[in-house]
Amino acid sequence: MSPLPLRKGRARAAGPAPYVLDRMVRNVRHGRFERTLSLLTAAGSLVTAAEIYLEHDRASFGNRVMWWPVLLGPVGAAAGVAGFASERMAKTALPLASAAIAANGLQGTYLHVRGIAQKPGGWSMARCNIELGPPLFAPLLVTMVGGMGLLAALLRRER
Repeated sequence: MSPLPLRKGRARAAGPAPYVLDRMVRNVRHGRFERTLSLLTAAGSLVTAAEIYLEHDRASFGNRVMWWPVLLGPVGAAAGVAGFASERMAKTALPLASAAIAANGLQGTYLHVRGIAQKPGGWSMARCNIELGPPLFAPLLVTMVGGMGLLAALLRRER
């Protein structure tokens, strides 16, 4: 007798993990994940915009470009909610807003790297300047939120 229960001719490991993974894959195949990812993009846009506002406010918004990710947050949230509600918006507004958010995140990464280089000692004092300068990886989180929206737009929708 086999220690693993058999289901439909396949060996199954004990525990809930395989069933959770199977359900997630089934949700992606049947189009249910597209709407969920649209809402996650909306929530991620708002949370990151709020965090960016607080961090850039600490820096007194010394560069006008610092306002862009703050302003793109509500745009991404609106597009994410619209993408959840409407397939048409998920294929038009959501990818446009998400592409703008992702591009702004990449731009922010460049500006943060440049900001660290402009600190006294530049990259020769990397350990100190990374800790005291602009957060190096924070803009990549914004890029990830934009990427989630782009992925949601590529997925198929449940009928």
